[in-house]
Amino acid sequence: MRLLTADPTPDAGRPASAGSLTAYDVVVVGSGAAALTAAATAARAGQSVLVLEKSELLGGTSAVSGGMLWVVDNHYAREAGIADSKAAGREYVEAVARGRGRAELLDAALDHGDTMLRFAEDELGVRFIFLDNFPDYRQDLPGAVTGGRTVEPELFNYREALGDLAEYLRSDGRHPYTMQEYEDWGAFTTFPWDELNERQAQGYAAKGHALVAMLLAACIEHGVQFAVDARVERLLTTGTHDCGAGTSAGRVAGVVLADGTEVQANAGVMLAAGGFEWDKALADSMLATRLYTMCSPPSNTGDALKMAQRIGAMTRGTREAWWAPMSLTGGMRDGEQIGSLLRFERQGPGSIMVNRHGQRFANEAQNYNDLARVLQSWDSANNQTLNTPAHVVFDQSYLERYGILDHRAGQPTPEWLIEAPTLAELAQRTGMPAQALEATVARFNEHATVGEDPDFGRGTSEYDRYWGDAENQWPNPSLGPLQYGPYYALEVVNGAFGTCGGVATDGDGQVLDVDGAPIAGLFAAGNTTESPYAAGYPGAGATLGPLMTMAYLAGRRLAGQPAEYTGDDAVHAPDADRSGSRDLEEVSA
Repeated sequence: MRLLTADPTPDAGRPASAGSLTAYDVVVVGSGAAALTAAATAARAGQSVLVLEKSELLGGTSAVSGGMLWVVDNHYAREAGIADSKAAGREYVEAVARGRGRAELLDAALDHGDTMLRFAEDELGVRFIFLDNFPDYRQDLPGAVTGGRTVEPELFNYREALGDLAEYLRSDGRHPYTMQEYEDWGAFTTFPWDELNERQAQGYAAKGHALVAMLLAACIEHGVQFAVDARVERLLTTGTHDCGAGTSAGRVAGVVLADGTEVQANAGVMLAAGGFEWDKALADSMLATRLYTMCSPPSNTGDALKMAQRIGAMTRGTREAWWAPMSLTGGMRDGEQIGSLLRFERQGPGSIMVNRHGQRFANEAQNYNDLARVLQSWDSANNQTLNTPAHVVFDQSYLERYGILDHRAGQPTPEWLIEAPTLAELAQRTGMPAQALEATVARFNEHATVGEDPDFGRGTSEYDRYWGDAENQWPNPSLGPLQYGPYYALEVVNGAFGTCGGVATDGDGQVLDVDGAPIAGLFAAGNTTESPYAAGYPGAGATLGPLMTMAYLAGRRLAGQPAEYTGDDAVHAPDADRSGSRDLEEVSA
């Protein structure tokens, strides 16, 4: 375990050494957006807070995410005159989630989403960009809007703000550009790379990297302490209680680390340590379908879920994940291979997705969560997957216009990309029937040139067109023909950003036991818990929006403050010493 000084000075971020930790008001397990939101919220109210991160880097899955937040009826939309309401948002989420969510969590996320947003801005210094034209994912469902529910973090100079502590912040390694810029600039071939290189050299962060950096800066300002390489193995409890249906664990009073260190938590413990997607055995036993790759940190092995289960916590929604179509292109994270999310690669005009039979099987431009579900379809008659192996297929003209991931026309074809001079030869190299692939492309081309897709309706929704190419020479920004060889195929597998089921909580983020009673002193948020939106993925930021809201509510509850933020909250100094770390001796790794 390594303690990090929470002070952005030249000496900050230096590992301390030593042997024992004493007591804090709040102990937070994990360091993603949910963890840091809860930590900063409690610390802003005067609580002493310690954040324990299992890996060597702070930020969790949030730091490598798009960083967007989906918040219904937010103040940005109201100020812009965009009509929205919590009632419309509720109707839409219930439709997306197919009625599988819990009303208590849905109400909490919808009713307090904008409250969290204002608190993060006013009290924590997080700055957002309002995406007024980013459509909800399912435009065909009641309550959907064509824009106004998504925000993203501004660019943020994390090196200036965090000092030496910046070296402990996780990053996906990509250039700092916002999602708004991504949409405006379109293909990677048109990005201003010189400008982006300069931003990177100056220490700017974007997307999830920026969001976590701003939350980390807020934590530092309010005295939160951090430790990395600090794996928590179990919860400390005091006594037992009769919950009416048997005896369960008493109040959670702290945590025990892998090295035997015990840390007391006077107000409570906050679990926000990510999902369980990297525990293969656990994922195979709990998820509804096989998960072939992830892009989250490999430290997400369900530690928080397991320690909560040991003391009788209820679990819900563990069949689900934040599904997404991905490809294995050699990317690595913490020594493990990760998947690459496919977005424009399948949505841009001039590419299609085909299954093992050489046929299209879905609207390629739809949102990634719903598209990945189609990859999971099973062919019962033949006892095999219906649509996988699947491939994105495109031609040389597409590669010249847009590139594919980080590959550009004129470069040697990478190992993860299959190339052939004709469609027939491409089919042979990918194991598809040649005649079927040729017929599929011919039919697609015939209709794409006039801006139509009679088979799957690609390009008919605002969402499809949003992610298309506004400069496309063909009538529909989402559609274009495959024109000439060589042709290329990129294999697509069922992936996920992380799991989205786990520990059950109430509307304040307090963990429930198997009988539905709250466990005293234990709170949770993020991918450690069931999602307030259940199996639904309503729009861009529908992961971070509700999880930060639930973390905010938990932080307020831990600090003894009401859920509603009025803008004039006083800082209440707790009875215990706020610094907490004054009793820390140095901990050797």
